Amino acid sequence: MKQKIAEKFQTLFLSEGEFFASAGRINLIGEHTDYNGGFVFPGAIDKGMIAEIALNGTKKVCAYALDLDEYSEFGLNEEDAPDQGWAKYIFGVCREIIKRGGNIAGFNTVFSGDVPLGAGMSSSAALESTYAYALNELFNLGIDKFELARIGQSTEHNYVGVKCGIMDQFASVFGKKGNLMRLDCRSMEFEYFPFDPEQYGYKLVLLNSCVKHELVGSPYNDRRASCERVAKILGQEFLRGATMEQLDAVKDQISEEDYMRARYVIGEEKRVLDVCEALGKGDYETVGARMYETHWGMSKDYEVSCEELDYLAEVAKECGVTGSRIMGGGFGGCTINLVKTELYDAFIEKAKTAFAEKYGHEPVVIPVVISDGARKLA
Repeated sequence: MKQKIAEKFQTLFLSEGEFFASAGRINLIGEHTDYNGGFVFPGAIDKGMIAEIALNGTKKVCAYALDLDEYSEFGLNEEDAPDQGWAKYIFGVCREIIKRGGNIAGFNTVFSGDVPLGAGMSSSAALESTYAYALNELFNLGIDKFELARIGQSTEHNYVGVKCGIMDQFASVFGKKGNLMRLDCRSMEFEYFPFDPEQYGYKLVLLNSCVKHELVGSPYNDRRASCERVAKILGQEFLRGATMEQLDAVKDQISEEDYMRARYVIGEEKRVLDVCEALGKGDYETVGARMYETHWGMSKDYEVSCEELDYLAEVAKECGVTGSRIMGGGFGGCTINLVKTELYDAFIEKAKTAFAEKYGHEPVVIPVVISDGARKLA
């Protein structure tokens, strides 16, 4: 990938730049809890975005998306926003840095990635984090890593239209090889957890349904609004820390839909903490049980699953898979599966065959390798 980027960069700009990368992410548990001030438990993966970048001495950004074979050129003022969806991410990062007082100028860039688009692995956060990290380095801005993550999040909010939490960008920036991270999205305190399931006889694998999800617009933002309404009724800023007893006490003051959304989030907060405790003991059976609970909570209460993902979770259960759930914001994408090593091959074969018979195509198998986050490449 790096070689292809370099060749295109040379062709377009007749020069060489510096290489930067950031990662997509998995999230073992803790879905839709970040914007509720709760806990998440992500890790960076060995798939992400790579960009070659060189300052061009102008006030314009000249960007080429290698995978899409598309070019975009835009200025750095608010009125210069590009039309292409992918270019808005780069433009948004530039604008958010400028809003924070960062003095940046034009640059040439070519980028490519191997995060499957629409798979719930945060290709957008990987793109944002690559450019936030790179521009911070190239212009010697001195922005700390948490603010780099917030720049990516603000890009989603202000230039893409997704009112996301901080988890995806945090994982892309702070990822550490061989470790998951428990992030408290209210205090922003985090802790690395060594993660080596194979030591305990398990593998972690994603099955991509190849159903594309689209978070821009109402589905994602509507669920966030539900949670905010319930938190307000409870007299809290976030749902974080609320109990089912408190929720039941105000059930007659909220809609059934808002009640279901809040019920899922309250349960998910406890599941994250249960999983962290279980991992510390090497108790992967509890981890798996909580993953299934999360899946059906997201499917029935939060209503962000789809028929294909529910089917993959059902096949996993039938095959004796320890844990399986939808991963990411929802509305398509992947399941993440915790599988005993001795059951792995049979599960993969069954999932591919059964899914293809039912939906006409196989799910894409993506082994999980926990990797580093945003960085400069040699």
